[in-house]
Order: sequence, then C-alpha cells, then structure tokens
Amino acid sequence: MMSDYKALNFIEQIIEEDLANGLSKDKLRFRFPPEPNGYLHIGHTKAIGISFGLGETYNAPVNLRFDDTNPAKEEQEYVDAIKRDIAWLGYKWENELYSSDYFQKLYDWAVQMINDGLAYVDSQTSEAMAEQKGTPTQVGTASPYRDRSIEENLDLFTRMKNGEFEAGTHVLRAKIDMEDPNMLMRDPIMYRIMYAHHHRTGDDWCIYPMYDWTHGESDYIEQISHSLCSLEFKPHRKLYNWFRDHVYNYSNDYLPMPPKQREFARLNLSYTIMSKRKLLRLVNEGIVTGWDDPRMPTISGLRRRGYTPKSIRNFIEKVGVAKRENVIDVSLLEFCVREDLNKTANRVMAVLDPVKVVITNYPEDKEEWLEAENNQEDENAGYRKVPFSREIYIEKEDFKEEAGNKFFRLKLGGEVRLKNAYIIKAESVVKDDTGNITEIHCTYDTDTSKKVKGTLHWVSIKHSIKVEVREYDRLFMDEAPDSHGDKDFMEFLNPNSLTVKEAFVEPSLAEVKVGEQFQFQRLGYFNVDNDSTAEHLVFNKTVGLRDTWAKQKPKPQNNQGQPKPQQQRPQRKPIDVIKQLGKKYTNLPEEKQQKVRAEILELAKDVFYEDLEPLFGTAAKKVGTRIATMLSLSVLLKNGLEHNDAINQFISKALEDKNELLVAEAKAIN
Repeated sequence: MMSDYKALNFIEQIIEEDLANGLSKDKLRFRFPPEPNGYLHIGHTKAIGISFGLGETYNAPVNLRFDDTNPAKEEQEYVDAIKRDIAWLGYKWENELYSSDYFQKLYDWAVQMINDGLAYVDSQTSEAMAEQKGTPTQVGTASPYRDRSIEENLDLFTRMKNGEFEAGTHVLRAKIDMEDPNMLMRDPIMYRIMYAHHHRTGDDWCIYPMYDWTHGESDYIEQISHSLCSLEFKPHRKLYNWFRDHVYNYSNDYLPMPPKQREFARLNLSYTIMSKRKLLRLVNEGIVTGWDDPRMPTISGLRRRGYTPKSIRNFIEKVGVAKRENVIDVSLLEFCVREDLNKTANRVMAVLDPVKVVITNYPEDKEEWLEAENNQEDENAGYRKVPFSREIYIEKEDFKEEAGNKFFRLKLGGEVRLKNAYIIKAESVVKDDTGNITEIHCTYDTDTSKKVKGTLHWVSIKHSIKVEVREYDRLFMDEAPDSHGDKDFMEFLNPNSLTVKEAFVEPSLAEVKVGEQFQFQRLGYFNVDNDSTAEHLVFNKTVGLRDTWAKQKPKPQNNQGQPKPQQQRPQRKPIDVIKQLGKKYTNLPEEKQQKVRAEILELAKDVFYEDLEPLFGTAAKKVGTRIATMLSLSVLLKNGLEHNDAINQFISKALEDKNELLVAEAKAIN
C-alpha cells in the first residue's frame, strides 16, 4: 500500500480498496497501450502519467504494449517515435509487447467461442449490419446468418484465415444480444478480412482482430490488474467484461488474474487538436513541416519547441485525475514550461528586430568585456563575459523619438540602463529617405549608480552572431477548432503561427548544441532547433515571459461597491436546471423560448458529459428535455468533446424525429 499519506485520486482509491480486500501488491501490473498509427500528443501524456505514475507509486511493472491490429494505418516509424517520446518523458517500461504477439492465441480463443456457440460468421454487407444494429431506443434485429451451425462457422472462419475470401465478404461476430440497451453488445465484430502487410507479422495473417476483442484479452494475457482508459471507453466496459469472462473460463488455470477496466477523463486542451487523424492531415497537406513541427501538440513537437519533460509532468500533475471531461486552458501548459525554464535556463542577450545605436562619446577602437550573471534563480550558474563597444543593436520597439511619461524605454532626451553595462542618453537620430530611423546617436555615462526607470537588452554589433529565430504562436485562433459542426477545423488556422526573423545574439552562443535552452532577456525562452549547424544557428521560441493571450480574454466584472450577500443559498446543479427548463420548452412562446435557449447554452458550460449522457435515453415524448440535451451537447462538442457511438446515435435519432425544433438543433451539430 502507499506508504506516505496524500490525498488519493479515485483510481488510487480503487487500488487501495483492492489491496485492502486481499489483492497482493505483487500482483499489481499496469500498461500503456498506444496504437502505432501516429505520434503521441499532449493528450496522451495524461494516460502515460497515470499508468507509469502508478507503477512508480506502487513499485509495480508497467508494460508498453502496442495495440497493432490495423496494419493499414500502422507503421514502424510510429512505434519508434512512441518509444522515444515515453523515454524522453523519463518513464521506463517493464516489457515491450505487441497485440500482434497474441494473434494466434486470440484466434484459438475465437475458435473456442465458435465451438461454444458464442460467435458466428456473418456474410452480410457492412451497411446491412449497421441497419440491423437499431438505435439506443430501438432494439436491433438478428442477422440471417446468426444461427449458422458450428460446423459451418468453423469452416468459414478457417477459410477466412486461409485467404479464400475477398475483403468485406465475411466477418466473425460475437453472439451476445441484439436487444441489449448497450449497442456495443449487439453482436460486435471480432474479426474482419484485410489484405495488408503488417509491420511485424508481415503477410502471415489476412484476418485481423477488432480492438474490442483484442484489447481486453491482451490485458488478460499480460495479467494486467487494472486496465485504465479514457471516458469514451466507459460504454465498452460491459463488452470488455463479457469477452474477459469467457476467455477466463478457458484459461484461468494458467492465467488466474482477470483485469479490471476503469475510466478517467481524458485531457482536452484549448486551442489544440487532439485527433491523430486530423494531425496527420496537417502533416499531409503541408500545413506543418512534420509530426515534430514545433507548432504541433505532439510530444516530439513540444520537445523540439523547447518544452522539458519536467514541465509536461508538472502539467499533468496539476491537471490531476478526474472522472468528468473538461477543457484545460493551454496557458496552464505554457505556465508550467515557463516556470521550469525560469529556474534552469541561462540568460543571454539577443536582438530580434534591430536598430543601430552609436555611442558618440565612446572611443571607436575601444571594447570591453563586462560581467553578466547567467541565471539569478540558480546560484551555481555562475557568470559570463559579454563584449561592449561603440556600436550596438537594440530592439526597434525600445525607442521612440517622442513618448509620454509611461514609456520607460529610450526616447530623445531620455536615459535608460543597458543591461550589465552603462546608462545611455538619446541625443539625435539618423533617418533614411523614407523617414525610417537607421541610427540612434547616444552618449553614455559611466556613473551606473544613477536611478533610471528603464533597462534594455542589447548586443555589440562588432561581436554579434547572426542567427535565424523562429517565433511560434498557437496553430489555431479558436479555442475549440474542431467543435464547429458546420465548419472545417482548418478554417481556424492562425496565419501568423510562424514568423521567421534574422536576429543577432551575443557571442557566448557560438558553440551551442541542439536542444540547449536559454532565456533571451526581456523576450522569452528559446532553444536551439534541430536544423542548426555551426555556420547557421536556428532558435525556436518556446514561450514568452508572460501570457500574452490572457489580455484577449474577457475580464471578470468588477463588483466593487456592491453589497455582499450575508448568506449564499445552495445552488442547484446546472444539469438539474437545464432539465427543468427543458420540460416546458416546447410550450413556450417564441420570444420566451429564445431566452430559455440562451440560458441553457450558458448553463451547459458547467455541465459534464457524465451528467448529460443519461439524458440521451429520454423518452421520445419528452421533446423539450431532448432539445435541452441537444443544446447542452452542442456546447460540450464546441469545447472539445469528441463524437462517440452514444452521441452519434442520439443525434441520428433526433434527426428522425417529427419535432422541427429538435431536428433543427440536431442538424446544427451533426
């Protein structure tokens, strides 16, 4: 059990209860099971952190298992990238395993299920099977092939394996219950024919197991004690257990531990796409340079941009483990890397948009090497020497010919301090034919004890190194770019997500290595990009020194001067208010209806998917409640919730309804 007391999350509570009820601690075993059909992204780090974190907490093994059951989309490149990313985050797996390791065992179990009358070969089209599935409120109908004899099923399944049939002509289905309220239990497909080269098994197989059949049985083969997955798999738990219980009956003499599936809320991040399919589209259409483009939310992209393993792990810890879906503001992730780099990154000076400063009273042939502190947050970081000369660069925005009292940078007649150097005063400017300032002429004062309000960074022109700087911004302008049912997420791309500049840095950066991180003083945190060479250094902007997006958000209303209520009444849950508003929705006049609609949409911002899903089964006659549910669902989808079977079935059923209001709301998000 856990030795040091701390507040337990609900998964840890489950494990502690299991241990208290007799589960031996040495039987604890976890796994992280990615599908190798793309690179891992920031959303996966939560699942990684939970499983590997539990392994560290309980000193229990954690398997890295690749669920590689779809060779049409899976590649060795993705396997290698996943391993590299998990290792970079600092986690160690006990065993590297593959679902394809178990293809023969899964096949043998499927044969046993056929022999027991628990599976059959269906020869219908996929369209016919989908039609027979029914809806959440309408039972399914049996396949005409459901009662094939065991002998015929065994013969067909063997011939499927031997490659005698074309793809799509037959599938193997579990025989469960076509009237089960959970549609996943209505005779799910276990195997399909697919002629595709597998990255590990080659062409040995032409039938491949479906995820729901493979996943739980792989857990069972590996004797995983707790199978942890995200909330969208909660409806799958019943099927997970059905398959598990049957194979347990076949193999409990040598596989005694039946795994337990439990679900947690996945990580949704604002301004971020989490779908691997959509991320692949960004790569394929050349919107980004690859999976590791620093604008991508992939772990490899974040690494290349300059994020640290510690910052990502701290972020996951702050997000915590929850049972309900929510959207985390991306600014929290940016805060975590800013917090980490503030402690570890050495300070240097760089000028990204230079204007020349000539210090007229400084000797032309003189240069000095001044002492500069590397990192005031790290007492062991030491000092470095930076050169100073008569001509320097400063940022263009740090100078104005005329400025008010609140401008604390350089202006004509004004004084500022140069970081680690002297105080200068602007005396005059030189302009080109178009009126642009090309030089600022200043004088300097060796009395550095004087008090001046502004401090500027700078680099000596004579000693500076010309470099390329890539300034990155968020890839999308919208907080939930893939939540607009009527628009393609690509419409919300930020045209200014990458700006490339020619910049100048101090000479201490001449020998930097790829991946090294620095704070460009007053500008932000930067790291050395993979594209860098000794002759051409490239720096990526990781994050600014402060959240520049915060000012774009609406500010909270100022309630100063308003009397505070002496005692607050207990508030009803938003979902309960929504249900109440929905009851009379269809009986309201149109003007009142619009006001109630707006109220429901506002309340839905504080509703969780777990609260809403039970309302999907609302009786057809309760149209108002179904409309309120549809409106609430539209808000959740806009805020990053992805479609699942239950959602799709609820929308599909609504589109068939006779009520025009319900149909209209369903069409708006379909």
